[in-house]
Amino acid sequence: MSTPSLRCIVFAGSLMAVAASAQQLPAAYPANGQNSSQQQSDQNACMSWAQTNAPVQAAPPPQTGPAVGGGQRASGAVRGAAAGAVIGGVANDDAGHGAAVGAAAGVVAGGVRARSQRREQNAAAANAQTQNSAAYSQAYAACMKGKGYSVN
Repeated sequence: MSTPSLRCIVFAGSLMAVAASAQQLPAAYPANGQNSSQQQSDQNACMSWAQTNAPVQAAPPPQTGPAVGGGQRASGAVRGAAAGAVIGGVANDDAGHGAAVGAAAGVVAGGVRARSQRREQNAAAANAQTQNSAAYSQAYAACMKGKGYSVN
């Protein structure tokens, strides 16, 4: 993937995150007779303030693509081959066949571990995004209340 297309993907993701958080903002009603121009100015100021002052929880980006395992399949194959060689040697006097069967089982187990780890990482990233969105909305609401709006 080239650098320009990676930048486009990052920009699009950032734009979607901003749009999603903007859709979840609490409603603010003018309580002190603010006109629509003042409301727009206050909303922009509070969105900017919330973006810089809301606590943000860092999270890894969601993992996509095939589950290669990051070495988990290979290490599973090695452990499986070792265990299979021992079991095959004891049970059938055929350590080579046992190692082959154990390696195959280890690759499968390593893939299962990799997919499980990916699901956990994606859940953590989604949870952090939800918490960040809530913190942003709360900061926006506090700012709008401070500017004399009734906030729901």
